[in-house]
Amino acid sequence: MNVRASSALSRFTVIDLTRARAGPTCARQLADWGADVIRVEAPPSAGEPADFASRHDPDFQNLHRNKRSLTLDLKAPDGVAVLRRLACKADVLIENYRPDVKRRLGIDYETLKADNPHLVYVSISGFGQDGPYADRPGLDQIAQGMGGMMSITGEAGRGPMRAGIAVSDMASGLLAANGTLTALLEREVSGEGQWVTTSLLESQIFMLDFQAARWLIRGEVPGQAGNDHPTAVPMGCFRTADGHVNMAPMPGAWAKFCKALGIGHLAAHPDFATMANRRANRALVNSTIEAVTVTRDSAYWIDIMNAAGIPCGPIYAIDQTFADPQVAHLGIAQAVASPALGEIRLVGQPVHLSRTDSRIAAAAPECGEHTDEILAWLEYSAADIAALRGANIV
Repeated sequence: MNVRASSALSRFTVIDLTRARAGPTCARQLADWGADVIRVEAPPSAGEPADFASRHDPDFQNLHRNKRSLTLDLKAPDGVAVLRRLACKADVLIENYRPDVKRRLGIDYETLKADNPHLVYVSISGFGQDGPYADRPGLDQIAQGMGGMMSITGEAGRGPMRAGIAVSDMASGLLAANGTLTALLEREVSGEGQWVTTSLLESQIFMLDFQAARWLIRGEVPGQAGNDHPTAVPMGCFRTADGHVNMAPMPGAWAKFCKALGIGHLAAHPDFATMANRRANRALVNSTIEAVTVTRDSAYWIDIMNAAGIPCGPIYAIDQTFADPQVAHLGIAQAVASPALGEIRLVGQPVHLSRTDSRIAAAAPECGEHTDEILAWLEYSAADIAALRGANIV
């Protein structure tokens, strides 16, 4: 039974040919809003390398919930024939093969477009579909380095530092999903599909946002600022009597911030009075603030600052994050029953729709769990399916 996560995208069928993280993230985004996402996997007999995470690991379960699984050997012509029949009935195909591989397999955009002009074909790569690096293998950390992320992350003088999450993978997956939905909306006007492309490198550069704009517009090369905001002072992490808090007074709230700290007399001090002064004296500003914050515990400062309208919050380990009452109220950790693992909790969607909200309707499928029902939907007979299984095509 094909239970959908939402009715919002339930009219769309999506083929997920991806591996690793960026592509599955894109497909998951569509699955979580109700698209019928069919994950195509190699049969165990095909001997292809496994995905990064084993099937019952948390990572795999989080990436592949709300999908169905079809096994298919795309190295065999009969396997490609099945895929092409599936692509004729699909709205979207997502892939992250190297450009030469998909052409060699005969599942590139131009080939499948000839079969189904309405198909939205989505490609996620490391560096783009053409250009000098098109055939290089791409991974998140490589993109973080080339895309400038590691040069602005961490403390000055400590060397490059990767982010604690797969920023370029996640960004490219989410941006590809955005591009997919844009192409589907445009198809309602033109009646035609199109090729949607993005890369880890482009997505990582896009995520630089204002840091990239500083270079492009002013010629400034941003550096590492640790826990401090790159341009606003003060804004960052400060020690307290029992740990640390983040404090983020907005640029116009300096005087109000000083009053809440109990150092209102310093608001007009010539070293601190303007943002330019504070940038020039960042170390002195921070040490002056921290001399006060260490005298009381984190909970005290969180209450005082928020009451004064100054953004301030705790710095949690992940277990503390999910124990926070606001996080619990938001319900972003959602339970789902897994036949293999029992009841598990996964991270749900952070966006909500009032009528057609998303949910985690099904745990990640077992390998090939839905092969027979998908082939039957493609109008393969029982004898056809048995023949495909006998030839190890599925």
